[in-house]
Amino acid sequence: MASEPAPISFARGAPSLDIVDVEGLRAAADAAFAADPAGTFSYGTSVGYRPLRAWIAEQHGVAPENVIVTNGSMQADAFLFEALVEPDDVVIVERPTYDRTLLSLRSRGGDLRPVALETDGVDVAGVEALLADGVKPQLAHLIPNFQNPAGYTLSLPKREALVRLAKDNDFLIFEDDPYVELRFTGETLPTMLSLAQDDQVVYASSFSKTVCPGIRVGYLVGPEKLIARIAKLATNTYISPNMVAQSIVAEFCRNGSYARSIETVKVALRERAQTLCDALAAQLPEARFVAPEGGYFLWVEMPEGFDADALFRAAGERGVAIVKGTDFLIEGGENAFRLAYSGVTPAQIEEGVGRLADAVRSLGVNA
Repeated sequence: MASEPAPISFARGAPSLDIVDVEGLRAAADAAFAADPAGTFSYGTSVGYRPLRAWIAEQHGVAPENVIVTNGSMQADAFLFEALVEPDDVVIVERPTYDRTLLSLRSRGGDLRPVALETDGVDVAGVEALLADGVKPQLAHLIPNFQNPAGYTLSLPKREALVRLAKDNDFLIFEDDPYVELRFTGETLPTMLSLAQDDQVVYASSFSKTVCPGIRVGYLVGPEKLIARIAKLATNTYISPNMVAQSIVAEFCRNGSYARSIETVKVALRERAQTLCDALAAQLPEARFVAPEGGYFLWVEMPEGFDADALFRAAGERGVAIVKGTDFLIEGGENAFRLAYSGVTPAQIEEGVGRLADAVRSLGVNA
């Protein structure tokens, strides 16, 4: 009996272990434990490990009081939504967008208004049309860099336009930016947080995407009163986040390991993204996609009428995991799917795309 093919997952947005700086993290842990055992091993406060909070504040040019460090950026998202989104509050989201964001906002009873995502970011004219129709959003959730699931990046003119719209129409931009450090080509763009002159942007990012997934450290940067309000929510939820993890991250950042680790990850991601694009072009010529400038993800659209749900099943039978486009949309996306290249080697990518092409052919589509 033939053995089952080794599984290949394009489903998980996380770096593979071979590009995680395990030795650097071990050294950072040793140094953190020796330098600050009291701060590392004790309960802290809900704002997080203070040396890390100060380091993050310095990176963004704000006061520590504008920062809260959380157990991953999803926890930061959840606190922000709890603080700001009541049932029937209007929230602008990208179409498509991160599936967990949709779930979280729906659980809050938010009135979600999807706006089309273009290859240079959300359609600003679509946002303007909503506002012209009298829609009064509480929040606009945007993933500006290497968007999940599409991999697209919001252009500088659009960032500037959105900040102006938020100020003029009194809504808050939630700049959800966990992939910002993972640019492997092109020009780094300023955050909307840095472009805003007033308090119309709240910013979130994560070390889980750059240090390692298991570290579970994220953060929010925003107006001091809002951060204080979220700190109270955090106190009532868990008293203190993970001081051990945050202490290790603080040491990892301050001793230079963070910058070196990011360069290692970016080199690997660049090779993996290029391998994926080349393999798709060669083996699935009907697939439409935009080569990413960074991050983990590639959004693939097949011709209209293609059944990505059927492909999901056929690929699974061949040991390949993908994510259906419909998972990232309130409606639509039946012909699309997301591929994450961060956790697979170039050899696995080539093999995986070959299996995907075989799965497509099994559905009666010439690939």
